[in-house]
Amino acid sequence: MLDQISRFRRLSRAVTTFSGALDTSFLGLGRPLGSARVLNAIGQGKSDVGALRDYLQLDSGLLSRLLRGLEQEGLVQTQAAAKDARKRIATLTQAGQSEFEKYEALSNSAAETALARYGNTETLLQAMDLVATVLGQDQIQIAVTDPDDPRIQTCCQAYYDEISEIFGTRFDPVLGGDPEADAMRPPRGVFLLALSDGLPIGCCALKDQGQGLGEVKRLWVSPAARGLSLSKRLMDHIETHARALNMHTLQLDTNGKLTAARRLYEGSGWREIARYNDNPYAEHFFEKKL
Repeated sequence: MLDQISRFRRLSRAVTTFSGALDTSFLGLGRPLGSARVLNAIGQGKSDVGALRDYLQLDSGLLSRLLRGLEQEGLVQTQAAAKDARKRIATLTQAGQSEFEKYEALSNSAAETALARYGNTETLLQAMDLVATVLGQDQIQIAVTDPDDPRIQTCCQAYYDEISEIFGTRFDPVLGGDPEADAMRPPRGVFLLALSDGLPIGCCALKDQGQGLGEVKRLWVSPAARGLSLSKRLMDHIETHARALNMHTLQLDTNGKLTAARRLYEGSGWREIARYNDNPYAEHFFEKKL
């Protein structure tokens, strides 16, 4: 039987070979993967050179060499930022935009080829999401996001679907105390979104209850991100925002079937209290003093 290390290295070889990562001409366009990735990132809007370095996890020297090579090809130009001369901004030239679009088309075609190799596309994508999230967990970002943002809506719908499956009945968010969006927008509350390289993988909301009281709602983490302590990170961020909004007490409700959620609360300083609302799905109620 293959040991764990051998199985991981097998995956690495398969991905490296299929993606052409070692080819001197990545996707046949005449430059290696490193240069192609820099070009792609700039094309995706990552123009600040410092942010670009962090995103690609490259040291300054290597990134400078790659940028210089792309400049010599006439694909990229760099200049000082308008408002801060200490920062450098990289943008695509017209020729660079054309190359970026070629890479996008070829990459999409390669993805379609890979997905067509397996009959159950969703199962394959879920496995890919899990691997990508685990390998990129150090780059997961948590940001305040408007409740009406489509990515928030995607997370909430996934939450409703999962809750419905667990409860064995269709979850009605209105009956479950779905708060008004304004109560989850600064300066009253916040809605947090967790992103893994652009993919929404979790959310959590803080609802203003008035008089220094806040309620935590819609804590959800994608199956692709479970086991990475993301729920705890989201809750920690919620507490930080609650303090900044001068809230002194937080409350939440949950169902007895959500055992992982209850363990999280009980292990994070929350204490169980008496029922404080008429949510028909809630069986346990918690409170935390900040």
